[in-house]
Amino acid sequence: MKECSQEHYTIKEFPEEERPREKLIKYGEKNLSDAELLAILLRTGGKNMTAISLAHQILNHNKIGLRHFIDAPIEELRKIKGIGIAKSAQLKAAIELGRRLSREDPINRNIKSPLDVVDYLMEEMRYLSQEHFKVVLLNTKNFVISIDTVTIGTVNASLVHPREVFKNAIKKSCTSIILVHNHPSGDPYPSVEDKSITKRLIEAGNIIGIKVLDHIIIGDGKYLSFNEKGMI
Repeated sequence: MKECSQEHYTIKEFPEEERPREKLIKYGEKNLSDAELLAILLRTGGKNMTAISLAHQILNHNKIGLRHFIDAPIEELRKIKGIGIAKSAQLKAAIELGRRLSREDPINRNIKSPLDVVDYLMEEMRYLSQEHFKVVLLNTKNFVISIDTVTIGTVNASLVHPREVFKNAIKKSCTSIILVHNHPSGDPYPSVEDKSITKRLIEAGNIIGIKVLDHIIIGDGKYLSFNEKGMI
């Protein structure tokens, strides 16, 4: 959507089909840009700017877009021109609701494809500044028993040891696992070390009778599944 060049216009003066709220109602929230969704939350703009203008300004702050809101305190958000206490609180509340929804308890959830894992872990892991290595433990029918964090930090063979990966899997009598870790760079393409670790854990799993079904790497809004790519 082209932003109006005359910033003294209000949202109500936009053509109806260009208004974010009306677009959401007509086309669904997935068809709106980040700026349009933010504009709906903000409701009003600042001095001499529409809510959409303000949304663009917020997204351009620090050049990192929505990622900035994850840990930014209200005091920092208020430094953005046009954002006061009320708008800062609205934004933080919306982010926290999204965070809580993404962390809905996965226990007893049936895993049928990599996307089932990605849908649950993407929002939690895509913004992490360090690599987190997790293991999804599954029963005989591929229902989630638990999701355990094995290590935090650079993922390498010395940290991701089979003993730590399979410890809870053995204790909880699971029959298979899915490996998951994130790339803070946002690019989910596997490194040589990622491939080496995967091969090592598959071999260890075969020995003890716990199958490694997949290794999923989470990027920023995208992922890579070793299984889908035929790498397992």
